[in-house]
Amino acid sequence: MKHFASETDNRPVPWQEAVETIVEALAETAVTRDKTGGTAKYERDLLRSSGLLTLSVPSTLGGWGADWQPLLDVVRRFAQVDSSVAHVFAFHHLLLATTRLFGLPEQWQPWLEQTVKQNWFWGNALNPLDKGTAALPLGDSQADGYRFSGRKSFCSGASDSDMLLASAFDPQERLLIGVIPTSRIGIAVLNDWDNMGQRQTDSGSVMFDNVTVAAHELLVDPGPLSSPFACLRPLLAQLILANIYLGIGEGALREARQFTLGSSRAWMASPAASANEDLYVLAHYGDFWLALEGARALTDKAAVAFDHAWRRGIALTERERGSVAIGIAAAKVATTRAGLDVVNRMFEVTGARATTAALRLDRYWRNLRVHSLHDPVDYKVKELGDWALNERMPTPTFYS
Repeated sequence: MKHFASETDNRPVPWQEAVETIVEALAETAVTRDKTGGTAKYERDLLRSSGLLTLSVPSTLGGWGADWQPLLDVVRRFAQVDSSVAHVFAFHHLLLATTRLFGLPEQWQPWLEQTVKQNWFWGNALNPLDKGTAALPLGDSQADGYRFSGRKSFCSGASDSDMLLASAFDPQERLLIGVIPTSRIGIAVLNDWDNMGQRQTDSGSVMFDNVTVAAHELLVDPGPLSSPFACLRPLLAQLILANIYLGIGEGALREARQFTLGSSRAWMASPAASANEDLYVLAHYGDFWLALEGARALTDKAAVAFDHAWRRGIALTERERGSVAIGIAAAKVATTRAGLDVVNRMFEVTGARATTAALRLDRYWRNLRVHSLHDPVDYKVKELGDWALNERMPTPTFYS
């Protein structure tokens, strides 16, 4: 495993051993847990005890203060063996970042400090496309806070979470985002996620029944997408997805290689003595390697650019933010295409024996197929085309 850089220099950092311990634990039970689905409670608790939930927390607040590139390397490493846990781990850090991008220091600093002290795991109930939750003022003034009511879908990591980022729309159709304990009265996590892939992301529904959200728990100053710096939030989400997709592709290639070398047989018409010498098999592996290598280069480049933009803070300009958006869109498209190609065609180099249900090698395809539908990749290609032809940068939304 590569060494990760700290926030100040390039020396090896203390979380490497914790990452390897988690990877080993995930790999040991990934097949079984893919079959059973549900909440990965034991694995989530391993993450709590490992300290890795504090990777993105600044060292001044008790965390490890990792830059985003090394943190995303960890996400990718997890995704190679278990993309569900990689998903909830990455979204935990996305939600922490959201408080910093949309809120005031006097809000997010205590939340991050408590994340370190209490080993909080953050869950998502944001989903800005879902208008199933409404926010009504608690009193005569909006300054008193709101009550959230309704049903929110695709709430990844909400089960077994300690804190939630929840959203609702007020009577003026304004998006409000609150930071609240998952245990607050009126919140019910339904545990109704049962999709064919990403089986343990707990991306089901959360019900809100007159849930009190105080004024100081709302991220309204500076608020969602309020500046080029705040508009880094959707870019971080997209970069997380790119790293998960790349990790899935890398994990699938590694398992395919092991199977080809250890179990595959040359086809009867092949002049090769073994599958690993067959010219067609070698051509497939060449395609896989080349696609993933290119996607990896784009993804790493995008992560470096994102870190630079993050360090710019509120001084970040629209054009600088747009340049980062183009790089991340390119990585998202490349990892989606390369990953789907590998997880689909891997069976052409492993053969019929690799389809046995006990191996569940199809989980790589199922996971990537489900996750890559988060937002249509065609629209990322359109954004890239608009940039290449018209030099128009993507308009900031929660998905670009």
